[in-house]
Amino acid sequence: MQARFFGFLAASFFLAACLLASAGLAGAAPDYSNLPAKYADLPKKVTNELGMEFVLIPPGTFMMGSPKSEPGHQEREQQHQVTLTRPFYLQTTEVTLEQWHKVMGKRWLAAQRPGGPKSPVTQVSWFQAEQFIYKLNHSGKASYRLPTEAEWEYAARAGSQTSYPWGEGIDCDRAMYANNSLKYDGCQKYYLSRGLSADDPAPVGSFPPNAWGIYDTAGNVWEWVSDWLGPYPQGPATDPQGPVSGEWRVRRGGSWFGKPHYLRSANRNFASPASKYNTLGFRLVKEIP
Repeated sequence: MQARFFGFLAASFFLAACLLASAGLAGAAPDYSNLPAKYADLPKKVTNELGMEFVLIPPGTFMMGSPKSEPGHQEREQQHQVTLTRPFYLQTTEVTLEQWHKVMGKRWLAAQRPGGPKSPVTQVSWFQAEQFIYKLNHSGKASYRLPTEAEWEYAARAGSQTSYPWGEGIDCDRAMYANNSLKYDGCQKYYLSRGLSADDPAPVGSFPPNAWGIYDTAGNVWEWVSDWLGPYPQGPATDPQGPVSGEWRVRRGGSWFGKPHYLRSANRNFASPASKYNTLGFRLVKEIP
């Protein structure tokens, strides 16, 4: 009897350990133990004069891309090791319509940008995102830029190695997707029950953040990153910047319009840098001096 009890206990501890290990694949709090000494006293979160909140992203190494076994995997997602050597601040949400207006003015193509003040700004080309950054930087208070593709995926994964930041499966209460009346409306009834609009993105932060406190890297709107589209390196890479030229700029994260597999952390999409879609916005990096 005693032997059976201790055998059951051991099995229970083993199962619990397996579950904990599995849970760890879906992300964990950021590890700041490897911050260089000169960055040790940096605040973990900062908010600028526009109300943009940024979270400190520590340096680290991760597997970028996806294994061939991942549902939705594409050849351009070739898995490889990436090391980011410098910390940076990443905006916790997509740039909002309110923040856009504060920098660009309310009349600057405002008619093309529907939604409330907390809606992500959309229908902005890569060039217009850069113009926003140029004006913001010339306020002289800080330096901002688009994240690199590697920085974006590293922060979106938040320590996870799964298809999505939270695990392998996806459902409507995790992110904004399939909110398209014409094609993919599988989540629309649920969103309407929450008071969210059909055929539009949600206000930023409407869904749970990932383990690093970052919202909407999966779904809501696609996000421009700084890189030109190109094949990944064949081996390990350090602080990759993408090709020096190209035809297409990369966009990441999926949107309210499409299917769930577009929301995978590894998914790579692209568009002409002049493209303006109601499914496409951006978020910023705040550089550390």
